[in-house]
Amino acid sequence: MSWFDRHQALIDRALKAANERSYWSPFSEMPSPKVYGESAQADGKSAFESYCGGPFELDQAGQRGWITPEASPYGLSLNVAYPNCDPQALIAAAQAAMPAWQAAGARERVGLCVQAITELNARSFEIAHAVMATTGQGWMMAFQAGGPHAQDRALEAVAYAWQEQSRIPAESVWEKPQGKNPPIRMRKQFEIVGRGVALVIGCGTFPTWNTYPGLFAALATGNAVIVKPHPNAVLPAAITVRVMRQLLAAQGFDPNLVSLCVTDKPEVTQALATHPAVASIDFTGSNAFGRWLIEHCRQAQVYAELAGLNHVLIDSTSAYKALLDNLAFSLCLYSGQMCTTPQAILVPQGGIETDEGPKSLEAVQTDLAAAIDRLLAKPEVACAVLGAVQSKETLERIEVAGSGAWGRVVRPSAALVHPEFSGAQIHSPLLLSCSMEDEAAYMQERFGPIAFVVSVPSTEAAVQLSERMVREQGALTVSVYSTRESVIEALTRATWRSRVALSINLTGPVYVNQSAAFSDYHGTGGNPAANASYADSAFVANRFRVVQRRQHID
Repeated sequence: MSWFDRHQALIDRALKAANERSYWSPFSEMPSPKVYGESAQADGKSAFESYCGGPFELDQAGQRGWITPEASPYGLSLNVAYPNCDPQALIAAAQAAMPAWQAAGARERVGLCVQAITELNARSFEIAHAVMATTGQGWMMAFQAGGPHAQDRALEAVAYAWQEQSRIPAESVWEKPQGKNPPIRMRKQFEIVGRGVALVIGCGTFPTWNTYPGLFAALATGNAVIVKPHPNAVLPAAITVRVMRQLLAAQGFDPNLVSLCVTDKPEVTQALATHPAVASIDFTGSNAFGRWLIEHCRQAQVYAELAGLNHVLIDSTSAYKALLDNLAFSLCLYSGQMCTTPQAILVPQGGIETDEGPKSLEAVQTDLAAAIDRLLAKPEVACAVLGAVQSKETLERIEVAGSGAWGRVVRPSAALVHPEFSGAQIHSPLLLSCSMEDEAAYMQERFGPIAFVVSVPSTEAAVQLSERMVREQGALTVSVYSTRESVIEALTRATWRSRVALSINLTGPVYVNQSAAFSDYHGTGGNPAANASYADSAFVANRFRVVQRRQHID
């Protein structure tokens, strides 16, 4: 039985969920021994520890040494050595692997990709430890976002790849009537071919969640893939690449269909990205490098998720405490190091109406700071929610913001001590206050646990500012709190025009940061923060071409 036949029910169910946009996940997000096995936790930790302090063998083309780039935000000693390979050799090996992969056909490619996803799911604990140690995520987020949720996104991409490729028949008989004369008859055959070598450039904070969609979309549509992880978060990508190379080789395919390029030199990545053989690039990261890719890599289709200015508009609420608690959790989760975390909180200078009576601007600021304090009151909860700050640039940004350079400090950031990892870089959120005119402060992304309460003249002015923020700076999320339908309608129309997702009155256990595979459209492709939607068939449709051949039938 082929891998496709074994997994067809899973593929069909994934497409059903994606087409309905309903809740569905084939992979348990809870690290339960009943699901993953009684020894899964211990086995995963042991596997992770076995990588530390040694070489990570991949047997790739063009290896010319080893590179050890990672430093753990938790202060762990990783010292994993990865193969340092000649990019040109990786490209040549990828090109050589593609003809047999193309000849296998969409059905076999999709089936093998789904098998790879299920094998990655079985190693979710191992990957979670790698994600936690390299990114600074808390354990539960590392397990969920690094494992099952990332695997959901991979399966979603593969399902779309099957949907788009299965529309194309292998062949047809074309018959054109000629009146009294015999009809013209031709056999037309259609071959799906990949565009070329795909380059997937990972980010430092979500090395699987942001990598898997592009990786699996490209591979399932007939392309070889080179994964270039962020130098701060290599291990989760390396584990993934090894699993896929082993599976490909076991099925008789060239493992160089998937390879790992580890480098901490931007010029190496630039040379790789501009190579004529690279036909598609997936990138999540900074605006500067993302825009460089879009401008300079004209030979490739670039799918880029860049920095944006996510924000919240608070007009009024019928659940004031729940609003504060929901927003406090959104600001604290993984120390604001998510592409969907809100940064600017727009509040009318005259205050807001609530179920507890009118609240002044000053009260909203003070109460939000108190909600953050309440959430982080227990050290074990605080460390689990905040995780660790990954980069020194973010730590430097916290220091600058805390000096008052970008606004009045409402709530200072504080360093916390992790009960298990003494070297962990943990900092609570910093809350600043400024006015709408202080655009130099809040009108750009300040990545990390930094948020601004922005005083606006009115709700109407806030709606206009929101639309301009998205148009000029981009955003992946906008959120609104209001008891007035007219306000919700006005902001809804503004988000349609600026093309950004909107969350309305979130007061329960769903947060604006979160994006669910098969249901939410992550990235609209319509504003500067993302030039592609990552949750629809358009994400995969441009990764392959159809080449036909035709001949007469006697």
